[in-house]
Amino acid sequence: MSAANAAENKMGVMPVNKLLLSMSLPMIASMFVQALYNIVDSVFVARVSEDALTAVSMAFPAQMLVVSVAGGTGVGMNALLSRNLGERNFDVANRTGRNGIFLAAVISAAFALAGVFLARPFFENQTAVAGIAEDGTAYLRICAICSFGLVFQMTLERLLQSTGKTFYSMITQITGALTNLVLDPIMIFGLFGFPRLGVAGAAAATVVGQCAASALAIYYNVTSNRELNLNMKGFRPDSRVIARIYSVGAPSILMMSLGSLTVFGLNKILIRFTTAAVAVCGIYFKLQSFVFMPIIGLNNGMVPILAYNFGARKPERIKRTILLSVCYATGIMLTGLAVFWLFTPELLGFFKASETMLAIGVPALRRISLSFLFAGFCICTLSVCQALGHGFFTLVVSVVRQIAALLPAAYVLSLLWGLNAAWWSFFIGEIFSLTLCVYYMRRLYLTEIKPLSLE
Repeated sequence: MSAANAAENKMGVMPVNKLLLSMSLPMIASMFVQALYNIVDSVFVARVSEDALTAVSMAFPAQMLVVSVAGGTGVGMNALLSRNLGERNFDVANRTGRNGIFLAAVISAAFALAGVFLARPFFENQTAVAGIAEDGTAYLRICAICSFGLVFQMTLERLLQSTGKTFYSMITQITGALTNLVLDPIMIFGLFGFPRLGVAGAAAATVVGQCAASALAIYYNVTSNRELNLNMKGFRPDSRVIARIYSVGAPSILMMSLGSLTVFGLNKILIRFTTAAVAVCGIYFKLQSFVFMPIIGLNNGMVPILAYNFGARKPERIKRTILLSVCYATGIMLTGLAVFWLFTPELLGFFKASETMLAIGVPALRRISLSFLFAGFCICTLSVCQALGHGFFTLVVSVVRQIAALLPAAYVLSLLWGLNAAWWSFFIGEIFSLTLCVYYMRRLYLTEIKPLSLE
């Protein structure tokens, strides 16, 4: 056993607030950069045409699906890996990391095939506007065929996070984001002698950035992640480890995939009114990433802390971590709510919003953002469930929020009172989510965390 393994990991000894901030702030910073490049991507595309922006908005559910599968697998891998490090089961931790890399290769191949054969049917199912379908197909096909960059980036960053090396994952994400930012205008508009690729250029810039981040993440895992041995020589898939990864990760995949299905369903509802409504919905999801991405970064720092200290049987550190995370997340959400209400026209102006888009977008952003009041607590609760190995709880909350509440509410409200009423569905869905999250947080405390104090 190495000297690094023999000593207690900082997740078990460092003061909780300092630990949470040291783990989360690099992730929050990198998530801000991620949110920035997501928005800039759409800002540039909006300058091609409103139809181009609509095409990218329609591709968003399929992109979310890639993130869902890779991210959910990473959640399961991270939770299992961090828990075994806390329990000092280093052999299982190493096998978990290697099987996670193998799963990343399988996921990449599956989405590459899907991009070749399913990109065009995906768009033709959503719109009869030929220009939107053509641009969207080109954009999505590039993103899917080259999804290996994104999938390996997410997997390798999770390996760094699981051992507390969030600074390195911040560097990889910033590298990918800045690469994308630089290449976006060059590839979209054909600057410096490069051919003008339009929407396809935005996709190309994105995947080049993801590949750059993935390459850097490989370097950091090989040179700096000494707590894990990720040598793949002689590797064979371990069905038991893979099953344990997906016992936590599969509900997370389904949960995040529901988001993809929800956006797809919303687009189908909104396009009955106008393509501008679909563009507004796409703008919202880009803008809200500035609010949600930092909380995801916070949770990425929180989950390994909780998993490690649960394995190490340290309940006070678990409770302190949860309380601080909820407080920080709520503060971020309230800040986001204020920005969405005070600067709504200015936010839409970044996307060259027409008068029609402003008329739709201003009430839309203000009504949707009211759901931020409760979202911070709910997101933290779901991350606690994942960290403690109860991914099924997160699936239940997501199904109720999005499938049982949000989508039906959007459809009914749009039929009864029109487009502007449909935006209230986000708030309605969040009320359902809050109710379940309060119940599950109380249950986890009484059955999982409190009993540790009696040991």
